[in-house]
Amino acid sequence: MSTALHKYDRLEATAIWRASKDAQRRDVIVSIGDATLVISDLQDRALTHWSIPAVRRANPGERPALFHPDGDDDETLEVGEDEADMIEAIEELCSAVARRRPRPGRLRFGIFGVSLAAFAALAVFWLPGALLEHALRVAPSAIRQDIGASLLKHTTRVTGQACDDPLGQAALRKLEQRIGVKKVMVVTSGVREAAVLPGGTVLLNRATVEDFEEPDVVAGFVIAALLATGDPLRQLLENSGIRASLRLLTTGTLPEDLLRSHMENVILAQPDRPSNEAMIEAFKTQKVRISPYAFALDPSGEDTLELIEADPFTVTPEPVLTDGEWVALQGICDA
Repeated sequence: MSTALHKYDRLEATAIWRASKDAQRRDVIVSIGDATLVISDLQDRALTHWSIPAVRRANPGERPALFHPDGDDDETLEVGEDEADMIEAIEELCSAVARRRPRPGRLRFGIFGVSLAAFAALAVFWLPGALLEHALRVAPSAIRQDIGASLLKHTTRVTGQACDDPLGQAALRKLEQRIGVKKVMVVTSGVREAAVLPGGTVLLNRATVEDFEEPDVVAGFVIAALLATGDPLRQLLENSGIRASLRLLTTGTLPEDLLRSHMENVILAQPDRPSNEAMIEAFKTQKVRISPYAFALDPSGEDTLELIEADPFTVTPEPVLTDGEWVALQGICDA
């Protein structure tokens, strides 16, 4: 996929974009971004970003080519016959994604088939808790990634598109490496502070990077969210009941209405606070000061005095971000 993206990283084309069925058609410029199609107005201001894995073609083999995001055919992008290179590029990138996307094969179906047969024979003796534990044990990484991606689709309706200033994105990658998380995204609304999705993506409200003076605070929100959530798939299944565990075991998927409900009831809720002892140990392991995060929770320090006094570091042993990276991260939503 990265090779295919690099091949087209300078390609641009004119097109006609319509934001919704009732919206006016607009002349736009389409370019290939970092795993996205970037749709900009004629003054080179980004209007929207489409994730390449979610791009679908409405009229295969016809010209002009008509594309839309998966699940939203009211928003369209029309690329004319004279932009054959861009049409070919979009088709090739979508094909490359499809080839790399994990597909349920015989082994996966075999695993879930055996699991289903075993539970059908012993259902009378199994409690919902045991069913949930088994679902968690046999759910492969690919399924967790798929569930996280589906859940992210629903959160986007509330949070809006993730902030994507290039310098800020580079700083986010450094933050991910420093804390050891798979992916961090900054969103403009919806999430109270931080939320963790199955598959390892952490969503941060933009206030966690814009309202504080040092990067130890945003690192603290990520650490606290990871600690409070534990296994995000477990949290989802526990809140969704036995039906979710059965569905996961039999099909390897979860219903869209269930994912939407989880997003509304859990991801947007005020996150639980881990115990002070667990927090102190987690910050110590990550070599991050806990007192800046404690003051972010309570500027007076009264309610978080135990955390402040237990801070094992007066200076962070390994800086979370450099000054330049922190300034870039604080401006990630300004693009």
